[in-house]
Amino acid sequence: MTSSLQEISPNAEIVSKQQALRVNTNAAVGLMNVLKSNLGPTGTLKLLVGGAGQLKLTKDGLTLLKEMQIQHPTAAMIARSATAQDDITGDGTTSTVLLTGELLRLAEQYVAEGLHPRILTDGLDRARDACADFLKSDFQVALGEDVIQNSDVLISTARTSLQTKLDLALVEKVRVARCEHGSFAKLMFLSLIVFKIARAVVDAIQTIYTKDAPLDLNRVEIITMERQSAMDSRFVRGLVLDHGGRHPDMPKVLKNVHIMTCNISLEYEQTETQAGFVYSTAEEREKLVESERKWLDERCRKIVSFKRSVCGPDETFCIINQKGVDPLSLDIFAKEGILCLRRAKRRNMERLTLACGGSPILSLEDLDKKQLGYAGKVSEVSYGEDKYTFVEDCPNNAQSCTLLLQGPNELTTAQVKDAVKDGLRAVKNTVEDKAVVPGGGAFEIAAHMYLHEKVVPETAGKTKLGVQVFADALLIIPKTLAANAGYDVQESILKLKDERKATGMAIGMNCRTGEPMLPETEGVWDNVRVKRQSIYLSTVLANQLLLVDEVMRAGKQMGKPKPEDM
Repeated sequence: MTSSLQEISPNAEIVSKQQALRVNTNAAVGLMNVLKSNLGPTGTLKLLVGGAGQLKLTKDGLTLLKEMQIQHPTAAMIARSATAQDDITGDGTTSTVLLTGELLRLAEQYVAEGLHPRILTDGLDRARDACADFLKSDFQVALGEDVIQNSDVLISTARTSLQTKLDLALVEKVRVARCEHGSFAKLMFLSLIVFKIARAVVDAIQTIYTKDAPLDLNRVEIITMERQSAMDSRFVRGLVLDHGGRHPDMPKVLKNVHIMTCNISLEYEQTETQAGFVYSTAEEREKLVESERKWLDERCRKIVSFKRSVCGPDETFCIINQKGVDPLSLDIFAKEGILCLRRAKRRNMERLTLACGGSPILSLEDLDKKQLGYAGKVSEVSYGEDKYTFVEDCPNNAQSCTLLLQGPNELTTAQVKDAVKDGLRAVKNTVEDKAVVPGGGAFEIAAHMYLHEKVVPETAGKTKLGVQVFADALLIIPKTLAANAGYDVQESILKLKDERKATGMAIGMNCRTGEPMLPETEGVWDNVRVKRQSIYLSTVLANQLLLVDEVMRAGKQMGKPKPEDM
């Protein structure tokens, strides 16, 4: 039977009916199989190789979907939708792809037996709504209004996110080898690294938090350095600038520092319009140069006298200017013991006032001490050919900070940086949701049993088949966690179900032992909005693809048509 479209477009390429569903299902399952091995703390890594030979090690689903070249239209649509979830919630990319693929794989069996896809989609929608209500009313753990002070839960949430993105057993091989032999010693060392980075992430969120205001993660500066190891990464209550002073006689370390953040010109400037100075003798030229130099010297003297008026006996002064400073002006400041940084980045200027206080100075008229910020210590550090300026020990009411990430090579620092960004989003979600969800597959096991025991008996007719498909598809998460940890999948799932039925508590899987655990005791927490968004998005994708009965490549030809032969 030919499609009606071929009667009006004979050149159209058409895949119809059962074959269309099979094509869509194979694409979703294929993408699911690519990402399945990366899920969880025991997931494996993927090595991405670019066209110019660039290398990237990652187990982050978002990075994989963005970097991979996906040509199949169905797989590309799933990938774009999953990456959109990451833009909204910051996590859940891999889980969404896995759940979508498993829904289509299980639904295809019923469609092949003659069940209409519309009946299945009605059941999936009913199961999705019941699952979302179960998450909101019975399963999530409320944290109260003072969640920002609950450091234990926030650190556990950050650690859960970081452990699924980092594989430090590879990047910290040298340091682990120095520990005593045995998997336990190795595990404790790696947990210490993740805990230290998680603690830094929580400190950053607590620093930028303002009550009744949205959290702005742009206030957290992330600086990477290729030196030492990931264990040396730390939180800086202040700012780290990726450049230093431009004069050899300027001080390298300052204590009790007044910070002057300004955007004023302290160098010769080009005129905004086309203009020129006309002189007929060398003496006239010298007078022009002297007058311009005199103008700059007066501006520098204003700053020097301002410094003398505000600084006490044990106080120092630092200038961070967005515009340029010429060498003679730098010399004046160096003789006065002032550290001057020029051509600072605009984003750093904005963060400086948030971290140190004060306000940007745009004019040297009416200078006031209230316009200055304060830092306990400013130091210039050189690592090889690179210079960094540390503005540390800022006031307790600082609204900006820095995460200094270190590692032995670029692959390590890039992996840690991607993981830290996800960790920041995870803690941010926890603070805004004021609730968390037990992790380790606990929610999927509980929702699966809830749907089978409560929702399926209450659903009449063939619609309950869609509910069963949704309930069984949820198990793809704990099954994958068990498979990636090297344990028997069926045995692990049965243990989790039996423990859940016996205790009625939230039961997850311990990826280190393969046994049931209490996520609350182990400190394994997931985000509420990530779970909710993953459930909704995967169901919408599966429903839309199930209702596709024809895949057509029948668009208009691009470009001018070829002229017919005469």
